[in-house]
Amino acid sequence: MTTTLKTPDLPSPDFAAIKNRQQAAWASGDYARIGVTLQIVGEALAEAMDLPAGASALDVAAGNGNVSLALARRGAAVVSTDYVPALLERGQRRAEAEGLPLVFQVADAEALPFAAGSFDAVASTFGVMFAPDQDRAAAEMLRVCRPGGRLGLANWTPDSFIGEVFRTLGRHLPPPAGLKPPSRWGDRAWIEEPFGPAATSIAFTLKSFVFRYASPQDFLDEFRRFYGPIHKAFLALDAQGQQAFEHDLLSLMARFNDARDGTLRLPSEYAEIVITKA
Repeated sequence: MTTTLKTPDLPSPDFAAIKNRQQAAWASGDYARIGVTLQIVGEALAEAMDLPAGASALDVAAGNGNVSLALARRGAAVVSTDYVPALLERGQRRAEAEGLPLVFQVADAEALPFAAGSFDAVASTFGVMFAPDQDRAAAEMLRVCRPGGRLGLANWTPDSFIGEVFRTLGRHLPPPAGLKPPSRWGDRAWIEEPFGPAATSIAFTLKSFVFRYASPQDFLDEFRRFYGPIHKAFLALDAQGQQAFEHDLLSLMARFNDARDGTLRLPSEYAEIVITKA
């Protein structure tokens, strides 16, 4: 007689508690200092989405507004949303400096306060991928996009430098059981799961963003001060843990850095995704 052992089901993550911790992490430091360096990604995504002037667009988990601004520069009527008010304020100041008439609104990516089919386009650059309930966030993006509309995403891939950063972070501060990694949004196979049944086409293009800093230590110092998840991780670790985390991050940078003059030139792969909703 053969006995089959059943693996016990893991409890579902407490998404509300995780979201509260994430919100505090992204509100710490000053992500806008990092975010502005990624502006080229928003510009490239706006070009790839190729919206007509006057199209209505929603930026989900917008941070300091990179793709919001890029779409507005191309004539879209943009609503820029995030659950961190301080980041929206930074985006608003950028829009005011350029005279761009964006609307800024606090909103949760997993419960968008808009009616179904409200927008011609929905976008997110390195934002919605961090929502803890990934399936719900994907469903919300689809819900508020009209039939025939476009969804645009820029997401770090699992094997990218930033994907490895979060894997390293998880070794030092393990995530809650059952929580899926953000880099899943950079995996075509997963993107096909929530979006494929609702799409007429999915364009999935691998690109690289290049981080450039005076040195690996300069990069580390900048991210430790301003990038919320790294900032909070160092605060949560004791002195020995901080030293070990710093060592691992510097070792990781050494693997990806292709500069040979003491500076940092570090490509990190991401997926640029444009989905046409059925």
